Amino acid sequence: MAGQSPQFQGWLAHDKNSIGNLQWGSFEPKPWEETDVDIRITHCGICGSDLHTLSSGWGPTNYPCVVGHEIVGEAIRVGSQVKHVKVGDRVGVGAQSDSCQGRKQKCDDCANDRPNICTNRGRADTYNSTFLTGGKSYGGYATHNRCPGAFVIPIPDGVDTADAAPMLCGGITTYAPLKNNGCGPGKRVGIKREAQRRPPTRRGRYIATEDDEGWHKKHASSLDIIICTVSSPKMPLRQYLGLLRSHGVFIQVGAPEEPLPPISAFDLMSKERKIGGSSIGPPSQIREMLQLAAEKGIKPWVEKRSMRDANQAVVDMDAGRARYRYTLCNE
Repeated sequence: MAGQSPQFQGWLAHDKNSIGNLQWGSFEPKPWEETDVDIRITHCGICGSDLHTLSSGWGPTNYPCVVGHEIVGEAIRVGSQVKHVKVGDRVGVGAQSDSCQGRKQKCDDCANDRPNICTNRGRADTYNSTFLTGGKSYGGYATHNRCPGAFVIPIPDGVDTADAAPMLCGGITTYAPLKNNGCGPGKRVGIKREAQRRPPTRRGRYIATEDDEGWHKKHASSLDIIICTVSSPKMPLRQYLGLLRSHGVFIQVGAPEEPLPPISAFDLMSKERKIGGSSIGPPSQIREMLQLAAEKGIKPWVEKRSMRDANQAVVDMDAGRARYRYTLCNE
């Protein structure tokens, strides 16, 4: 073990009306174990999951709660059983903080390096969750974070700290389903467009679902894979499925608070299409994604906001003003 335990403080949500009404205060992290890492937080991305949790949109939140699961900072205390991180390293934590992967009784998913879909009691999210060994999990709108070392990811050189934050959830949420569903050379992929002002190129084309009344017919059977980031129960799901070619795959990653729209069995059967979902990715894929970003110079579009102004940043995120992700920065 190296370092001493700091004082943990952050933006606490106390009820379902906490969007814009977070209160700064102290909180107690999980009890220290020699498998843990303490992180002095320098940056934390704002994710749509934060908004759903603050308002109890996905179910009752266990208040008080500190949200934020796109955490980057400096390792200041490292347990003796953690071998891949040392004090002073730049590290990150994504949406998940624990699973049964490191325990004697592993579920099938953890035994096969899929801890992100752990089905055992060992799973804990980075906030609004409870660790099997005791203690609540608190997120990254804060000064510090304590996390089991297995879910602490070293940030490679070549990736900017503010850029790394949203990659830890938003980035892996799109990278993992592409990797896991056969995305590669020659595949046509549909995903949220980068920007309205960027014109179409030979490599990319924008389908104007709002402006073009016949978009679903004009572009029918044109894509192999769709990664759907839409978080709305009102999305035109049947029309989206119609964009898929034979044996095409539709993967839902957006998580609306209400059920998805209904579909017909023939939407799938007629072209032997498939529909599925994806939830973040394991630490091994997060490391792989970050290394790819470092090697290829891949950068997200990030706007930096002060951690002191977290309340206004959350309000702006809820209003859809982010282009395209906010990263909170601790001064």
